[in-house]
Amino acid sequence: MDLTWAQEELAGIELGDARLEKRAAVLLDELGKKPSASIPMACGGWGETMAAYRFLGNEKCHWADILAPHTACTQARMANHPVVLCIQDTTVLDFNGQKTDGLGPLSYEAQRGMFVHPTLAVTPERLQLGLLDSWMWAREFKDKNGIRLGINESLRWIEGYERVADLAMELPQTRLVYTSDREGDLLPLMQKANSLNFAADLLIRGKHNRVLATGEGKLWDQMGAAEPLGQIEFCLPGRKGRPARQVTQELRVLRVKFRSGTAGETFEMTALLAKEINAPSGVKPVEWRLLTNRNPKALEEAAELVDWYRCRWEIEQFFNVLKNGCKIEALQLSSIGRIETALAFYFIIAWRVGYLLGLGKTCPDMDCEAVFAREEWQAAWIVKYKTLPQKSPTLNEMVRLIASFGGFLGRKCDKEPGAKSLWQGLQSVMHFTIAMQALKEANSCV
Repeated sequence: MDLTWAQEELAGIELGDARLEKRAAVLLDELGKKPSASIPMACGGWGETMAAYRFLGNEKCHWADILAPHTACTQARMANHPVVLCIQDTTVLDFNGQKTDGLGPLSYEAQRGMFVHPTLAVTPERLQLGLLDSWMWAREFKDKNGIRLGINESLRWIEGYERVADLAMELPQTRLVYTSDREGDLLPLMQKANSLNFAADLLIRGKHNRVLATGEGKLWDQMGAAEPLGQIEFCLPGRKGRPARQVTQELRVLRVKFRSGTAGETFEMTALLAKEINAPSGVKPVEWRLLTNRNPKALEEAAELVDWYRCRWEIEQFFNVLKNGCKIEALQLSSIGRIETALAFYFIIAWRVGYLLGLGKTCPDMDCEAVFAREEWQAAWIVKYKTLPQKSPTLNEMVRLIASFGGFLGRKCDKEPGAKSLWQGLQSVMHFTIAMQALKEANSCV
């Protein structure tokens, strides 16, 4: 009997109880079929709903143990690629108005919520391979003196790099690139990477205009004065009412030195300035200041780093699916521990949506049965076309078909479907599959 995708992703899970381990795969499958539904609606019955709530409240079911087998699958997928970007970022989960124990303040003391900081493995072709780890925490409230105690949140970036560096040792044939936005521009992070001999590459968007260790002035002034390597062009996708457009950037690179943290010692990094030229009137030029340990000598090498940084958008898409597709901020659970356990499942579900989108683009001619069960694609195909094809469709055909049930029109002028149409379509296909199975059972009883 073939395993479901949920069983494959949780294979080898260790919760100390075979019944809990079986329940975990069932729950992941149920939530994955209806990612936007509440837990009672996804489970489909009182007994299944109560079983889900008991699981989420069981102290044996820690979120890290649930995520562990998925992380192992992620690492196995990474081994098949020469370069993998390990993208980190932080997002806020706002549970304001819900009675959940353990939540902390967000932008102001009365606002309740928590933070998550995952590491998403992505190929340069923008195929999401899965999560490598995650941090989840709530901030402490300020004391009577207005002082907030608690963890140093910047440590998550350094610890994240250390984990990626350790993994790089286990995957010697795969180049790992630790990638972050401006929040990761921390000198201690670069110093840690240097102390580990850059076991994993760094690619960070610069935020701070630091004084260089050589006494040659400030970083950004020196970057702008460097000789241009050349120009690159790419299409900037449209977002939040902003139309897609072509961007031309001029690239400059400069090798610079920062202090290593020990007396008088320095280490080298490359500063890369990617600045848009000839931007349309009234549009803010696209400008990125990147820091990396790599030392590009030619335009092609520098352009590759810019392309890798642009892949950072994948973690934004992951957060979009997590919040708007899985609707995790609507979870009504009694404690932050239960929310963390539920998040472990929704992390995997949100990844799968992005994975299917990426796989449909990078491997369009793959047989869809490599990803979808036969009953799933046949039910969707019959609803759409009223008949079955002579052979199973390709993965790209199936992704576009499923997305059509979520509003994707598939016109000649349309590009590939987005995450929203896919997660909505997946829910419809689940209903079609259940109906087809019920019809077969009814016919067999006649």
